[in-house]
Amino acid sequence: MTNLPYNEKDISSIFNYSKQLVNKCLRDFASNAKEHKGKGSLGQLVEEIFFKYDLNSRQEADFAFVNAELKCTPLKESIKKELLIKERLVCSMINYTADWNKSFEESHFYQKCLIMLIMFYLHNPKVSKLDLRFLFTVLWKIPEKDLLIIRKDYDTIINKIRNGQAHTLSEGDTMYLGACRKGQKGDSLVPQHNNEMWASRRAWSLKTAYMRIVLDEIKKNNQDGAYCNYELHKPIMETMFSVDELRNNSVDEILLSRFNKYYGKTYRQICNILDIEPSNSKSKYFIISNMIAGKGNVCNVNKSEEFEKSGLTMKTIRIKKTGVIKEAMSFENIDYQEVSDCEEWTDSRLYELFTSRFMFVIFRETDNVLQLPNGKAEPEYKLEKVAFWTMSPKDLDIAKAYWNNIRHNILENHISPLYFWNAKDDNNFHVRPKAKVANDLTENPNGGMVKKYCYWFNQKYVRNIIENEL
Repeated sequence: MTNLPYNEKDISSIFNYSKQLVNKCLRDFASNAKEHKGKGSLGQLVEEIFFKYDLNSRQEADFAFVNAELKCTPLKESIKKELLIKERLVCSMINYTADWNKSFEESHFYQKCLIMLIMFYLHNPKVSKLDLRFLFTVLWKIPEKDLLIIRKDYDTIINKIRNGQAHTLSEGDTMYLGACRKGQKGDSLVPQHNNEMWASRRAWSLKTAYMRIVLDEIKKNNQDGAYCNYELHKPIMETMFSVDELRNNSVDEILLSRFNKYYGKTYRQICNILDIEPSNSKSKYFIISNMIAGKGNVCNVNKSEEFEKSGLTMKTIRIKKTGVIKEAMSFENIDYQEVSDCEEWTDSRLYELFTSRFMFVIFRETDNVLQLPNGKAEPEYKLEKVAFWTMSPKDLDIAKAYWNNIRHNILENHISPLYFWNAKDDNNFHVRPKAKVANDLTENPNGGMVKKYCYWFNQKYVRNIIENEL
């Protein structure tokens, strides 16, 4: 490589040069270039046409002198013209037979992706890769706190591979760093370490939820489409854990330790310990769980930096004395446009939701009566258990059928309970409204407005998780 238009030994020079691609496409730099085929070909074109270095399959980072990796990743545009993350950021392939005994510092992820030059472009399947428009150039150094969590994610994945359990890997196993499936529809199998059973090909990836928070930071702080996070000191979101806590314990260990002293305590007893008044709110059990998990420092743990980046979700569950779950478990409202636009189940928002990790805070009904400030009375519950859970591959297959049903009916403009799965179908999941107001409407991708509906776990499914899986 000679006569490069930037200094390959100076990260600032590389970053400043990359700004020339913002709001432009590759054809602006090579009008007669030929397009490459394949999913990773855009990155190769950027390397060849814009950065002008030869394609290679070397193990070190793309910009080897400054130890920075080049990544091209797509954004999509919502119906309201909002830029959204389209998919997880794939970092490098996992080699089960070679990587099983590598420490985090020896891994390809650590060696290549601590610093990344991420080129965000607008996804458009109707145009040539040479005509895709780049929107942001970002020099991203993984923050220290994130790296502590990613290190534990790496250990979780590698321990499974080391024990011959690569075929059981799930993106729900971890927080920020995932082991995502690779190959056509994730069906490509390769040999694994310590087991004759072959496993699906997987790659190290930063999860969609993590990249969504990265994009939010970029939107807020970029200057003319360029952003570097090196000098940022103030957290952009409420945080759950200190660096010192994360140095010594995993996220799971920290959270479980925060709940320890409350086990067996009733709602009123926990309120007394926390020095708060009982609430009339229907979400009172989530409120006290939130105060325990966040130590009173965050408004909603599910909106904290660590939970948002990892996709970890806290859910409270109340069990009646009969063993019946008090209510089904709701999730977010269905984004009809997102479902309509998404052609692959594994790229969908629902797949992201259902492959995330859940922290279930479980309360069981007692013989006590809880007197509320408004004068009403109701059964009182006590804290029984806190446990982490990830959906099994078998249940994910059912979830895929659930999503296919939803997508088919949205495309057919059948957005109605008459067509979606019902709780009575006994299929683990169902669709129904969460909004209290009957005329709470949203945009229909087929035109006009339509009622909001929500993703739900059936009561029976939640009960099965608690009784048989936790």
